[in-house]
Amino acid sequence: MRRAFSTQRPEDLGGGVWSVPVPIPGNPLGYTLVYAIESARGPVLVDAGWNHPDAWEALTGGLAAVGMDVAEVRGVVVTHFHPDHAGLAGQVRERSGAWIAMHEADTTVVRTFRAFADGPHSDAHSDMLRRAGADSDEVAALVSGRPEPPALPDREVRDGELIDLPGRRLRVIWTPGHSPGHICLHLEDADRVFTGDHVLPDITPHIGIYPYDRHDVDPLGDFMASLRRVMELGAIEALPAHEVRFPDVARRAAEILDHHEEKLQTLAELLAEAAKPLTIWEVAGRMTWNRPWEQLPPMLRGMAAGEAAAHLRTLEVRALVERTEGEPVRFGIHS
Repeated sequence: MRRAFSTQRPEDLGGGVWSVPVPIPGNPLGYTLVYAIESARGPVLVDAGWNHPDAWEALTGGLAAVGMDVAEVRGVVVTHFHPDHAGLAGQVRERSGAWIAMHEADTTVVRTFRAFADGPHSDAHSDMLRRAGADSDEVAALVSGRPEPPALPDREVRDGELIDLPGRRLRVIWTPGHSPGHICLHLEDADRVFTGDHVLPDITPHIGIYPYDRHDVDPLGDFMASLRRVMELGAIEALPAHEVRFPDVARRAAEILDHHEEKLQTLAELLAEAAKPLTIWEVAGRMTWNRPWEQLPPMLRGMAAGEAAAHLRTLEVRALVERTEGEPVRFGIHS
């Protein structure tokens, strides 16, 4: 379902909702779908897109194509802090005076990123990779510059709150997993749901744990619980941040849930067959990805390791595997 950005156009989705495709330069996802919701006091955007001149041109031009001026935007609700969603929110605020809203958990992440200098960030990143079992060459390849953190929001939202959208009912559903503060937004007066990256029609979102060896969180467990919450909405239309909109969010959420249960079972079997406990890096190297491990570039290996770590952590919470002390950390089947 991935389509080239060049084929995309702003679209009137009916009911006072428009979609505006905004490119993600150099990323295979191609574009983010930014949604504009009409209200009595100006449009509110769901996400804003990547912070890049081409993306800004697409956002402002796309809004103009559907009869909106970016200077009239009332607010930007960010589904999560990732740069392809929150990157342009600050520029929209500068141009229009709009507020930016984000879940409180992701606001905490953004504050941490903005306070973390580049040197200490690189050192912490290197330590995390070594503890996961990456060799020195892989550490060197993965420790590099980081994207500019997004703008801090003006408003922190919580589960169940209504967004400030005069004449409409847009309710926050906290769906942690892809990020700690990821939210979906239920447009109750039209019975549609903006799913961000939580539920996508053809791919599954990245669920990682960082640092890889954390034992105080369970992002995959959170994500699976969040999928069950979204399933309660029933067979309503989903408006995701990537790919295309689709008609039955509950069905797709169930499919993703089954996918991760199968992945967890396969991983438990892999560890049971191993001659000794494995590092996170070794586990990632034995898992199935969309291309062989040896062909993954450094950045994707790092993400794969984060996803392997998240699945290991869920198995640990379920008391199916256990970790060994020391560095690098290793995981084996629970004795």
